[in-house]
Amino acid sequence: MTRMILILIAGDIVCSLSALSLALLPVTGKVFGLMESSPGGSLNRVIFVAVLLFSSFVAEVYRDDREMGGREIAIRIAVALCCSLMFLSSLYYLLPSAKFGRIVLVTALVLFGILQFAWHAFVRIQSNLPVFAKRVLILGAGPLAKRIGGLISARNSHYILTGYVNCTSESVNVPYQSIVGDFENLYETVKKKKANKVVVSLSERRGVFPLQDMLNCKLSGIEVLDAPSFYEKVTGKLLLENITPSWFIFSHGFRSTLLFRLAKRMIDVVLSLVGLLVFLPFFPVLALLMRLDSPGPLFFSQERVGEGEKPFTIYKFRTMRQDAEEGTGAVWARRNDPRITKLGAFLRKSRIDEIPQLFNVLLGEMSLVGPRPERPEFVEELKKIIPYYSERHFVKPGVTGWAQVCYPYGSSVEDALEKLRYDLYYTKNISFGLDCRVILKTIGVVLLRRGR
Repeated sequence: MTRMILILIAGDIVCSLSALSLALLPVTGKVFGLMESSPGGSLNRVIFVAVLLFSSFVAEVYRDDREMGGREIAIRIAVALCCSLMFLSSLYYLLPSAKFGRIVLVTALVLFGILQFAWHAFVRIQSNLPVFAKRVLILGAGPLAKRIGGLISARNSHYILTGYVNCTSESVNVPYQSIVGDFENLYETVKKKKANKVVVSLSERRGVFPLQDMLNCKLSGIEVLDAPSFYEKVTGKLLLENITPSWFIFSHGFRSTLLFRLAKRMIDVVLSLVGLLVFLPFFPVLALLMRLDSPGPLFFSQERVGEGEKPFTIYKFRTMRQDAEEGTGAVWARRNDPRITKLGAFLRKSRIDEIPQLFNVLLGEMSLVGPRPERPEFVEELKKIIPYYSERHFVKPGVTGWAQVCYPYGSSVEDALEKLRYDLYYTKNISFGLDCRVILKTIGVVLLRRGR
């Protein structure tokens, strides 16, 4: 947990207590009457604060992203407040003696939302100042080092590039004025530049890797990362071009225990059942609208590749003309595709067309979160072109996924490669926390209509 997140949490505790105190003012008659015996006790206030913090974690309000804009902060806080209201209402139903009253509760939540937004906006603005950025020194001056340097420059709110350390074994692809030393005196250069991180970006390490200097940096508390790990940390995807099979084997992650899979399956079943029960009454209305828009069935089925590269049939609401692929065969869907109907465009934008896939989740063919399943025709083509493409099939495909919420659209081999970076990042870092993050991002995509 970073220093900025700890600061945000500490401020939120103060904001939540202040909001509750102001909401209780008409009852207690005191601005900071937090320890009054009525209404509720100190334990109830602790529960109130704990629920607010937990909901903020679920909504990823504490995401360590200094580039998060005001609109995204507001959306995440709104989601957190809705979660808090749901959790507290359920708790007060089970424990009536713990409740503060509807007016007090709603007032406290609204006040907390305002205070939390102001606090988070202030902290993130302050954190963007150069004094808070981490200083990075890149070992290498070749094409890989140039790419990592460009990444740092593009995301300069988090990191400051202090320079490159040249290695005689590779060509120089970076500006000469940005080279601040050579690998023979690396440790001295790191201390001189006051670097917090050293990113090893050498195209070839054998025979030229400064082992002792790297060990000195590590033991001095300076973080040492290789280029793929740093790229993953900054972008939330994998640098496939510079990853070897040994990197997959020895890097952390790619762990999915039996207990995790069982728990994930139980959550999938419960949430998909709830989703189907909620949306089932709207199916007849949608069928009528679809019939008025274009001739054809309500549902659309298609063969996709699932876990272990086993084929299965996916179900969606039909969004294209019934004769969409007559004479062309399997082709990539693309933005502003003329085959998409008017109603289909809305269904795709809102992601409503994906709802029937909850049946696939119940059957165990899909999960709520995972890499999106691709068509067999495209899988065979992409396996020949893109390295490690088959590795995305080691987990169940999902109704939504990390690639879908991070990458806007895909209609080519190049887009498939970019999405694979995100899919393998998800496979490597699979967890309930990441699943919650994907679901919340999906909600944001739907609310802001950033769908396909």
